[in-house]
Amino acid sequence: MASSLLRNPNLYSSTTITTTSFLPTFSSKPTPISSSFRFQPSHHRSISLRSQTLRLSCSISDPSPLPPHTPRRPRPEYIPNRISDPNYVRVFDTTLRDGEQSPGATLTSKEKLDIARQLAKLGVDIIEAGFPAASKDDFEAVKTIAETVGNTVDENGYVPVICGLSRCNKKDIERAWDAVKYAKRPRIHTFIATSDIHLEYKLKKTKAEVIEIARSMVRFARSLGCEDVEFSPEDAGRSEREYLYEILAEVIKAGATTLNIPDTVGITLPSEFGQLITDLKANTPGIENVVISTHCQNDLGLSTANTLSGAHAGARQMEVTINGIGERAGNASLEEVVMAIKCRGDHVLGGLFTGIDTRHIVMTSKMVEEYTGMQTQPHKAIVGANAFAHESGIHQDGMLKHKGTYEIICPEEIGLERSNDAGIVLGKLSGRHALKDRLTELGYQLDDEQLSTIFWRFKTVAEQKKRVTDADIIALVSDEVFQPEAVWKLLDIQITCGTLGLSTATVKLADADGKEHVACSIGTGPVDSAYKAVDLIVKEPATLLEYSMNAVTEGIDAIATTRVLIRGSNKYSSTNAITGEEVQRTFSGTGAGMDIVVSSVKAYVGALNKMMDFKENSATKIPSQKNRVAA
Repeated sequence: MASSLLRNPNLYSSTTITTTSFLPTFSSKPTPISSSFRFQPSHHRSISLRSQTLRLSCSISDPSPLPPHTPRRPRPEYIPNRISDPNYVRVFDTTLRDGEQSPGATLTSKEKLDIARQLAKLGVDIIEAGFPAASKDDFEAVKTIAETVGNTVDENGYVPVICGLSRCNKKDIERAWDAVKYAKRPRIHTFIATSDIHLEYKLKKTKAEVIEIARSMVRFARSLGCEDVEFSPEDAGRSEREYLYEILAEVIKAGATTLNIPDTVGITLPSEFGQLITDLKANTPGIENVVISTHCQNDLGLSTANTLSGAHAGARQMEVTINGIGERAGNASLEEVVMAIKCRGDHVLGGLFTGIDTRHIVMTSKMVEEYTGMQTQPHKAIVGANAFAHESGIHQDGMLKHKGTYEIICPEEIGLERSNDAGIVLGKLSGRHALKDRLTELGYQLDDEQLSTIFWRFKTVAEQKKRVTDADIIALVSDEVFQPEAVWKLLDIQITCGTLGLSTATVKLADADGKEHVACSIGTGPVDSAYKAVDLIVKEPATLLEYSMNAVTEGIDAIATTRVLIRGSNKYSSTNAITGEEVQRTFSGTGAGMDIVVSSVKAYVGALNKMMDFKENSATKIPSQKNRVAA
């Protein structure tokens, strides 16, 4: 059977063949050998034979192309206003700008930099790093990303464009340019509303006035030395077509290189949005000299479908976020759009492709999930916990016979390694090298200090569990690596609780200087008393808005992950990029551990750390709503 598979290998997924043979030994009985032949869905079939006494491996070359792992076509040279390959679609990621506008998704500067680096590893073409005019902290974060990620060129010449958002006024545009100009490929993205309802009720300006503002502000952005200027007519999905043709033609003449067409309120259907792109291509003078982009909100659950419809109609840039986070119901999801193009680009979408390295999708998704505290629902496409889980007996039967019966995507394509397919089982006897190899397979690249910390946490868990799963490891990494800069650190906690008396908690925290602080409090339960003890030490008013806990695996010995969402006092506020209004910020925190109280306190301290890391005194006021479009 093995030889027949070598001649005609499975074209979809990994296949494992287990055989038993016997190896002569010095004992009186032959030793059985279990041999595992594992075929990975790639151009090289990896075969490994494992037993306690024998391990053989070899690689068999297969020149035939396999659909799930077809090598990515070369990324075209970056030119702001055109793409040399007509089938290439640029991926514009706005997780750090629109995504951060999700309630509770506040990110620190360090977290933004980490995510930007991961987005570069993923291979996005443009990173919208933030709204520099919102605050000094936002400005510094965008500038740091421009200076670092925006100048890190890989061996293929790839370096992401670093973009800053601005409204159509000089102060915003200057601030955006001052932040992004340090990047090798800087971009300014400016916008103004064009729909009748926005013109009448929000801007209180005529169509002619808005055209003049848009034209002059794009020209001003170019005058600063920025050769890559994107313009968005906000609420284009509800704007009058003839007016769109006119204003877009004017900004093209003023020097815009990309025209983004946003469905700001998520109102259009895929057929409508595709037709909008078609009409703009046919009726806007000069549009052949720019790149058309899409930005679709998910209010009706159609953002992915609308984005794909726009690309099919001729748009060659897609604005998306990791996990689809963003204002209200969110944005088009990067992982959904990219995998739809990868699976169906050749057959349905006319040969479209992107430059995304999909193997980093899961890691990027997990990082954004942990940093923002925005948990993905289990049934979320591509990255949800149930996306590759099969419980139905009929489905399980089909999967056992051929994985292609119920899976259209091989999980390894997005960087997901199912624990029951892994070759290494980690336990209390596993060493540092085995853990490091497993972390690498899961997509984590940790430095020696981080690895050492994770290793001892792993050993502690392994002493209490028979087997440590991938989910356990991911939870431990998230708890150690994805935490904000420590202002306070949990050292010890002691809880007394039950039905015989009041719950009492004693908590020991260390401050940024290493000084230890101890407090004791009573409460209605162990978590309540522990949180009150933390409050006595930190002395920073906060309101607990949400508290949730999940077990990452089955069993009474499962690691618990806790998420909390808190809101600070009024001094923790920032400016909404779209409305210009001051909004009170919320902050999330996560913790993991086999003790649910410890996990809960870690999450609360993490949220407090994030809140205090937010520089409340660094806010820089920006133009008010009534003069927000003044030149």
